[in-house]
Amino acid sequence: MSVSPFTWTLLEKAAYDNGFDLEGLRIEDWRTFSSSQTSLRVWLGGIDDTLFIVALSRWHVFEALDGLGSPWTKPLPPGAPAARSTGDLSALHRLLRRAFQLSRALPDEPLQVFLQKTATMPTTTEAERTVVQRVGQDLFRSRLIDYWEGRCAITGLAVVELLRASHIKPWADCATDAERLDVFNGLLLAPHLDAAFDLGFMTLNDEGHVMLAHSLGASARATLGFDGPLQAARLTGAHRMYLRWHRERVFRGS
Repeated sequence: MSVSPFTWTLLEKAAYDNGFDLEGLRIEDWRTFSSSQTSLRVWLGGIDDTLFIVALSRWHVFEALDGLGSPWTKPLPPGAPAARSTGDLSALHRLLRRAFQLSRALPDEPLQVFLQKTATMPTTTEAERTVVQRVGQDLFRSRLIDYWEGRCAITGLAVVELLRASHIKPWADCATDAERLDVFNGLLLAPHLDAAFDLGFMTLNDEGHVMLAHSLGASARATLGFDGPLQAARLTGAHRMYLRWHRERVFRGS
């Protein structure tokens, strides 16, 4: 690979601007960057100043970047299971930003952060357990915001202050903290959608299409904006496992 000094400056800026604020070792034609906020590592490289390559330390982040850049199958730096490439600088910024967001959200990063934050917190009394639960719920919300990029999963509403972190399988019904903090066990929703989902008036099928309870009448549907087709974006197989539970245990039926 051959990259000019000017392009290396652009690559470094792209890394720092998108969360990878720690520069590591240079390995052959690759430069290594990590983050003070997540465990993901990236290696940046390029070819003739026309192609930018991002190698990643976590395979599941690579998979979740589907649609951003093209898979790069040529030799990779040691420790990188996969990489993506792009010929556009703005697309490089988008790819790095999304990789950073996903690395903070995807299992089991939220769980590890939660365990670190609560390791020394007492849980003897109900009040103390409530404080620990609040730490988990705040962390869960922040990771859903990362995953859905601050937009309602269904409507696209981008006013973060209004959005709700909605568990698919409720916190109290989860068997482990891993389930409670699993980003795939959540949807970032506008307030009316969150309320309808939580109370079982609404659910999603495996394709992400909104299903409504028969008891929700035509007038209420129109008032709530449910009188047209609605669909959630970015659902995965991991979401569908929890959604089946919601349809069976919470949904009031169609």
